[in-house]
Amino acid sequence: MDKLNETIDRLGGVYLLPVAVAAVCFVLIGAPSSWATLTVAGLAMGMMIFLMASGLSLVFGLMDVLNFGHSAFVSLGAFIAASVLASLGGWLGSPSLMLNIAALVAAFGAAMVFGLIAGWFFETVIIKPVYSDHLRQILITMGALIVVEELILAIWGGTPFSVGRPAFLEGAFVIGDVTIEIYRFFAFMLGLIVYAGLYWVLNRTRLGLLIRAGVENREMVEALGFRIDRLFIGVFMAGSALAALGGAMWAGYETLITPHLGADMMIVVFIVVIIGGLGSVQGTLLGAIMVGLMSNYVGFLAPKLSLASNMLLMMVILLWRPNGLKPAVK
Repeated sequence: MDKLNETIDRLGGVYLLPVAVAAVCFVLIGAPSSWATLTVAGLAMGMMIFLMASGLSLVFGLMDVLNFGHSAFVSLGAFIAASVLASLGGWLGSPSLMLNIAALVAAFGAAMVFGLIAGWFFETVIIKPVYSDHLRQILITMGALIVVEELILAIWGGTPFSVGRPAFLEGAFVIGDVTIEIYRFFAFMLGLIVYAGLYWVLNRTRLGLLIRAGVENREMVEALGFRIDRLFIGVFMAGSALAALGGAMWAGYETLITPHLGADMMIVVFIVVIIGGLGSVQGTLLGAIMVGLMSNYVGFLAPKLSLASNMLLMMVILLWRPNGLKPAVK
């Protein structure tokens, strides 16, 4: 196993894993146009999952908090964004690109602002009393998820809620024989921008240095005069806002959402965090892309195995690399 890892690292490391999977599936699928469509769909799905999972990876890996209520922010972000888009229906269908963009920014902005506020409340009231107690963290955050689902049921009802899209994100463009949905391309690009921003903050700024130092030796950083508790609250709030943004993107992807959206995505999000490596933005991105590609490829090649594909992927990766593909170095 060690020799296998050394060989893979020499060839480019685990970053080549999605390329290898795509190459194998290209042979299995046979039709280049179908393969390209599935690949683009998988990448777009992976980026949306990355938005939801990145915040949980930071909170779980850096702060050692088992937040099983993280998916509540996904649900809230989805419904808040959908409600804002519904109230701006005239802007969505307008031929004006500026009005389309304004509606989208308003919806995403509302979801993220609410995610920030909800994250602050969640950390201060629910998480803070149970730091360093994983069992109580699991129980109390699962209870919070159930409460949020019931609140969504009370406010928005139990029937599927329709989600509108701005006119400029509707339709598709064709490259040769390949059809690419504009919304999926937009989701992929947005995910790349968020990843670049997170990577820069954590690895190239003083704030990121303080966060990583606080995780490794909190007492020493506090002795230097820094308020680590405020930094950790900021990390939690940022993670909640990213989850809300991911929920808003997923709502537009599905176009019909239910109050159980967050609970349905919770398993997928945790799988991504585990196979990517705790606390690693690079690992989370890699894990999300792997899950997105495998879901689409397996769904096409063997539909009966599509539901189990994520579990099988996690099992194989953890047998190979128990700490995940790219765990954070502390």
